[in-house]
Amino acid sequence: MRKVGLLSILFVLLAVAVIAEAQQPAKIPRIGYVTGLDRNNPGPNVEAFQRGLQDIGYVEGKNILIEYRYAEGKIDRIPSLVGELVRLKVDLLVTALLPAIHAAKEATTTIPILMVTTVDPVETGIVKSLARPGGNITGLTTLSRELSGKRLELLTEVVPRISRIGVVWTPDYPGAVISFKEYEAAARASKIELQSLEIRGPNPDFQEAFQAATKRGVGALINIRSVLLNRHPKQIVDLAIKNRLPSMYEDMRYMDAGGLMTYGPNPADLWRRAAVYVDKILKGAKPADLPVEQPKKFELSINLKTAKQIGLTIPPNVLARADKVIK
Repeated sequence: MRKVGLLSILFVLLAVAVIAEAQQPAKIPRIGYVTGLDRNNPGPNVEAFQRGLQDIGYVEGKNILIEYRYAEGKIDRIPSLVGELVRLKVDLLVTALLPAIHAAKEATTTIPILMVTTVDPVETGIVKSLARPGGNITGLTTLSRELSGKRLELLTEVVPRISRIGVVWTPDYPGAVISFKEYEAAARASKIELQSLEIRGPNPDFQEAFQAATKRGVGALINIRSVLLNRHPKQIVDLAIKNRLPSMYEDMRYMDAGGLMTYGPNPADLWRRAAVYVDKILKGAKPADLPVEQPKKFELSINLKTAKQIGLTIPPNVLARADKVIK
């Protein structure tokens, strides 16, 4: 009888424990997201990432939390923003900023890091290989080296017999430095002269850069994305149109501002894929075992309204290859 009573008590205690555990609220995963833009203008990548999470069932504030950190165009702020998120012990760090990726790699070996980068992460020492990244970092790369030559080629097709192309870039941003060298290599192979048009912060003088382009006989422009430049797409595009300079951009936000051409991966697709990686990692996948993914498709966008404004006729063979044409 005593034994039965003891078993009954144990059974009741076990049932109470099970019920109590079931009533405990499930832990909501918390992501840290570092962007170079501003709180009031987070940009299309943040929106695409949020939509990607929604598409696979995540509702911000309900079953996922996102800690946003905004560099506001200031590169020197990035390491401290990453440090804040590491101290918060977020479950995952997400960023497209090369300085943030490097800062995160130095700050933690345990928190998974998801990157969406334009550089070669193997060449820059971020991961061991694309197939088996190792460590705590994985994500997506667009491998800008392979795109640089194609962008130059498209620009020379649109502006035949061009001999000098200006490159608008930020020399104090690491990713831009890598991209500029890639354009230099592609230009040498194509026997095109590049004119460096450097922009520096915190108060960039775009007017001076475009005046220098005109004085030096630049016939077209390439704009290299960076934390600083991506805050001013409209100003850059307007000056290119004002100076009647055909321009190639690396980022779709410049097309939204009236830019002439972009060539590269669809950023919305990239960030939707990034959301899938988040889901896999939160469900237990290790970054070391998740291959770094590359886009399967690159898109050419052309703005015919802008072409008309600057007095440029887009050759039919280039227009026929465009994935998106703005009329």
